[in-house]
Amino acid sequence: MEYSGPMRTVVLAIVLMASYAYFYEGGGWNQNTRFDLVRAIVERHTVQIDAYHDNTGDQAHAGGHYYADKAPGASLTAVPPVLIVRAVLGALHVDVASDRTIGALSYVATLAAAAVPATIAAVAVFLVAGRVGASDHAAAIAAVAAGLGSPLWAYATILYGHALAAGCLMLAFAAAAWLDTARTASARTGLALLVGASAGWAVVTEYPAIIAGAMICVFALLRGFTRDWRALVRLAAVIGVGLAAAAIVLLTYNYLAFGAPFHVGYTSEEGYEAMRTGIFGVNWPTLSTAREILFGSYRGLLPLAPVLALAPVGFFWLVRDRATRSTGLTAGAVALYYFLLTAGYAYWSGGWSYASRHLGPALPFLALGLAPLWQHARAWLRVAVAVLAVVSIGETLVAVATTPQPPAQFQAPMRELLWPAFRSGDFPIGWQSVLDYAPPPGSMSELERAGVARASWNLGQLAGLSGFASLLPLAAVWLVGAGVWELAGKRK
Repeated sequence: MEYSGPMRTVVLAIVLMASYAYFYEGGGWNQNTRFDLVRAIVERHTVQIDAYHDNTGDQAHAGGHYYADKAPGASLTAVPPVLIVRAVLGALHVDVASDRTIGALSYVATLAAAAVPATIAAVAVFLVAGRVGASDHAAAIAAVAAGLGSPLWAYATILYGHALAAGCLMLAFAAAAWLDTARTASARTGLALLVGASAGWAVVTEYPAIIAGAMICVFALLRGFTRDWRALVRLAAVIGVGLAAAAIVLLTYNYLAFGAPFHVGYTSEEGYEAMRTGIFGVNWPTLSTAREILFGSYRGLLPLAPVLALAPVGFFWLVRDRATRSTGLTAGAVALYYFLLTAGYAYWSGGWSYASRHLGPALPFLALGLAPLWQHARAWLRVAVAVLAVVSIGETLVAVATTPQPPAQFQAPMRELLWPAFRSGDFPIGWQSVLDYAPPPGSMSELERAGVARASWNLGQLAGLSGFASLLPLAAVWLVGAGVWELAGKRK
């Protein structure tokens, strides 16, 4: 039996994208400020969000105007598809100013700037795992664990910047991993440009990505080094062109918004006083915070994605083999960087977040370790990995089906909020829209009796299904995808 990697890659991408696009989670401060910037650019041709800022507490104030406090990458990524869809709807005489249409456009923005990049991130895990010698099944375990068995699935359904940063960094990492196989100068140039542009756009999206992007650029230079120093200089120059292109966009945005290319929104952010400590709120990591990030019931990663606890073991096989050592070291370094960064961040919990969202870009790099683990594991260990993967996927499904934005007052969100809501079949439970500063007051039952509509939904509900039945189409996608996956591996 032979396996067809390209077809299986397509199947994997379709299943992942369908899983992300299946859920719409409504609004929240983080995504509202990003979508406010999208609306400001599309509707008013400005980067000032004065006309929209009442829906969020995440905002910067400078020169008498309001701006998104976040890095602009996610918003800028969403602008073209939102502009196109809005124009089409306008041509069809749809009221583009209605609350319903604005909500639909925020869904389009989320698909473009979160769902698609998360799909790229997980597919890149699959491709890189195959590049370092993993079988299709071992690579798929890692990719599915990253894409569906980790909080990345949650972040793929919300207009945060973390899924986009993850997608950009993993795309740069995958391009770098193939540099040593480029047979022509044009192919080498294309891969190098992709490394620089993707790593650069990750920084335009999330400023902390600058260190991870630098690691990947160094990895690219190591992969492309052929003992020809002039070729290495050319490679570095091409990567630099990609980085410069992204930097120009960021500096231009900062100049348009704040009048200075190196003035970032966080400098003018209202509230969040701890952001003025250390480097924008990042200080030395603490052991107590590290423990909470990994094991805590509030925002702990491993209770929600236990399969990732085994991932570091797989890096042993990557690092011990000289051929895959640089790949393993780079992926491990990126994951470790984000862990230490989050452990030192004043707002490490991420607010209303499923796990700590600041770990988002690290998740695909960490999950990569599951591929060599599966490849070298005995049967009993593979069973353990599979069971933990199913548990992880199940827990994340509970979150995206109910809400991946549990309010901060719940100290054990899975036990106190998410699982009870899922078990009842009365989901999703997101009431805040992209137009609202906060969820409407009152309990769920009170809001239901008052006829207040929920801002979140899934595609099954749009098809007329409710409760657990609304998840059946997604289950069908998974079953069909698994069948096609197996058939794609067989050549007659």
